[in-house]
Amino acid sequence: MAGATAPLLGLEKKSLREQALSALRTAITSGELEPGRHLVETELSDMLQISRGTLREALRQLEQEGLLSAGARGRLSVRHLDSKEIRDIYAVRAALESLAVRTLCELPDRIPVIASLRSAIDAMAAAAEGTLEERIESDLEFHRTICRLTGNETLLHSWESLEGSIRMSIMFAGIERAVKNMSVDRHHDIVAAIETGDAMLARATILEHMDVAAANLVA
Repeated sequence: MAGATAPLLGLEKKSLREQALSALRTAITSGELEPGRHLVETELSDMLQISRGTLREALRQLEQEGLLSAGARGRLSVRHLDSKEIRDIYAVRAALESLAVRTLCELPDRIPVIASLRSAIDAMAAAAEGTLEERIESDLEFHRTICRLTGNETLLHSWESLEGSIRMSIMFAGIERAVKNMSVDRHHDIVAAIETGDAMLARATILEHMDVAAANLVA
């Protein structure tokens, strides 16, 4: 692991588990820890300057998120996705988000919902000039907000369980193709459809959004 970049070079002493999670997610998403890479606890704990126990907590969380997979004897490696898995992930994501937009369309007062979603889009636009991690997180936050605004905790939890897999799909596709899916204009279309209150239109818009995103990632 010689030549590690900043995310894996030391952490502050505050909230070490959370910092380790963030650093490892960034390393995986950026390709510093590439798909299929076996993780060696001694090397990672030395790089991050944390205890093996704290590191294991972070690795367990990343495994639950779908960023890591366990092999023989429980040895962890960076998860590798194929095109079928990506299509499956986005099919499930489309089902969840189509339920979310339908629920939002049925709300008697959509004004605060639209305001929140437009704020999320503003954050995406601001992140467009930032780092890759900022762009990814702002995109995910927009879609997470759609689910959160429904008030359906089961729906939100189900969506959040896909986050790691969504991040891994970016590694599969490569940065250039993944960034195309973060277009602000494409997300404005979703908000406009929800604003009409037409559940069928909103559902069709989100399904098309996910179909295009998946096709772009596996192209």
